[in-house]
Amino acid sequence: MDDLDWEAHRPAVFGVAYRLLGSVAEAEDVVQDVWLRASAADRSGVADLRAWLVTIAARTAYNVLRSARVRREAYVGPWLPEPLLTGPDAAERVLVDESVGTAMLVVMDELSPPERVAFVLHDVFEVPFAQVAEVLGQSVVACRKLASRARRRVADARERTREQAKAGRAERERVLAAFRAAAEGGDLKALVALLHPDAVYVADGGGKAPASRRPVEGAERVARLLVRVAAHWPAETRFVEVGGEPALAAYRDGRLLWIDTVEVVDGRVAAVRRMANPDKLGHV
Repeated sequence: MDDLDWEAHRPAVFGVAYRLLGSVAEAEDVVQDVWLRASAADRSGVADLRAWLVTIAARTAYNVLRSARVRREAYVGPWLPEPLLTGPDAAERVLVDESVGTAMLVVMDELSPPERVAFVLHDVFEVPFAQVAEVLGQSVVACRKLASRARRRVADARERTREQAKAGRAERERVLAAFRAAAEGGDLKALVALLHPDAVYVADGGGKAPASRRPVEGAERVARLLVRVAAHWPAETRFVEVGGEPALAAYRDGRLLWIDTVEVVDGRVAAVRRMANPDKLGHV
């Protein structure tokens, strides 16, 4: 395959794999597999190279996704997607939109593998249902129904994403900066004021790092937990961009401890999602 063609379409290949798997490492494995298959294939009859590569990536990721569901049953504590750095210095400038945000990927993880594939391929990458049907081995009608069900289930997450977008990036960064200062300063009152009354905190330690095994709900409870963790685990935090959104990365002695992504609704933090599993931070 011509190197120029591959580099032009590689972000889309990675993008579909990451959206389906929520794992940077597994998405990179899919990218490598697609490269090998595409390089050896006869492409003389391929009219749309991007769609063809994306379809191969989806088929490969679909097989991984089905086996991952079995492994997930033994996962310790809540599962969160691997954080994907998307700032100007990120290695992978994936096609950034709402579907790579942590909140959206968490919702999509609740979909069945066929629903997730149908939604990502058709709604995100605009692949015709005829090709989606080939990937899933189902009829076009069945694939339309799968995408429709997925669309309904992610509707709430999309609405929250739109609400965040309305606030503007500067506003989200301001809230995140205030959140950081209150948490690190142990200012419980300020932190409660910054949190939405129904705020939720979810931490993914995978059984390999200290993390709450269940979601913590309510502004007061979340604030107390954050202040307690900051006191026991003092760290240097830096602003980063994850999935197109501002986030916080916490370091101690040069070692990355966790990454926090947040949802901002009506000027307050509605959700804090902390990735602390070292296996999911190795690529950062």
